[in-house]
Amino acid sequence: MRKAFGNQDKFVGLWVTADGVIRHRLLPGGRYDEARGTRESAYQGDYWLQDDHIEYHDDTGFTADGDFRDGVLYHAGMVLYRQEK
Repeated sequence: MRKAFGNQDKFVGLWVTADGVIRHRLLPGGRYDEARGTRESAYQGDYWLQDDHIEYHDDTGFTADGDFRDGVLYHAGMVLYRQEK
């Protein structure tokens, strides 16, 4: 397991694309659950933060990363916005 840096829970919450198709739920404690379209829990795994950079490692072994800039998550060519409650 990778070493966590800083406040791992600062981006906890639901992040969605503008069309709502992709939804990343960043959970406390470094887990995430990704939904795609009507497929809930399409991918699940761990995430790590270093400053405003996020690294994902899903339960199948796939890895990806992204960056938070000005309250927006840029990940794998997608732009995700925090869903307010």
